[in-house]
Amino acid sequence: MTRPPILPPNPNEPPRRRRLIGILRNNFIAGVVVIAPIGLTVWLIWAVVGWIDGWVLPFVPDRFNPEQYIGINLRGVGVIFFILFTFLVGALAKGFVGRSLLRIGESLVARMPVVRSVYSGLKQIAETVFAQTETSFDQACLIEYPRKGLWALAFISTTAKGEVARKLPPDGDIVTVFLPTTPNPTSGFLLFLPRSDMIVLDMTVEDAAKLVISAGLVTPADRGRPEDLGEQPTLLTGTGR
Repeated sequence: MTRPPILPPNPNEPPRRRRLIGILRNNFIAGVVVIAPIGLTVWLIWAVVGWIDGWVLPFVPDRFNPEQYIGINLRGVGVIFFILFTFLVGALAKGFVGRSLLRIGESLVARMPVVRSVYSGLKQIAETVFAQTETSFDQACLIEYPRKGLWALAFISTTAKGEVARKLPPDGDIVTVFLPTTPNPTSGFLLFLPRSDMIVLDMTVEDAAKLVISAGLVTPADRGRPEDLGEQPTLLTGTGR
């Protein structure tokens, strides 16, 4: 008695178990994509609030601390005191008395060799970031870095001024740009180059930062095309057919 021939498995029909594993994997990846940003955002806010509370609450008198009355450590109380104190200092600094006290304090700091350098540097950075809005990062651009043919994403800071602008070759408008690193955009390189050597992008600074942080995985909509203005950034998951 002859046995019937055994047909080879059809490669176009994967086993049910493999299909089930693929479905579970895709669902898990989709869940991570949804949960990870929410979880990291909540954790970051919780950590920053706790850090501010740890610095501020030791300076708050016990009679003003709600924990003394309800017996529960309310997270965020230090942030509220910090905001109120900042508003109070800002209001005083705008008045005549506040400006006078500030000048006296700065004159005392100017006599301290090490402290004056740290204070002047931090003050200049704070004034640049918070007061002079025209010098903040307001545009993203592409520059050829580290050589011709390789393009890097950078942020336009301001027009070069002072000795840097005076000693650079007069090749047009010299612009200061910040070239961030991936995935940590807080570190990078400060570059000076002619405006003609850069390509200004239509994407916002926020979208460009997402592109840098995600190492190119989060692609913002092409704002140069009207049909893409309402689109959301696309997440490249790398799934195949």
